[in-house]
Amino acid sequence: MYAMKIEIHLFASLAKYLPAGSLDKTVVMEISHGTSIMDVISRIEIPREDVKLIFLNGIHARDAETLKDGDRLGLFPPIGGG
Repeated sequence: MYAMKIEIHLFASLAKYLPAGSLDKTVVMEISHGTSIMDVISRIEIPREDVKLIFLNGIHARDAETLKDGDRLGLFPPIGGG
């Protein structure tokens, strides 16, 4: 049973994992209590090694953190440059 909603933002190359029809590289997902960031990454079917940076409500986070209703999750791939 889903009881909470979170907002997920997928940046750069991770945007390809968004469901069809998602706007602005963002999706709202319903989750149950006790869902971790890693659970969400798995549910979206993003390979864990493709996620380099995780932000939860604008603060750097680890994938084991548990999500709460209304959380905003931002996922970034490794960024290259020179």
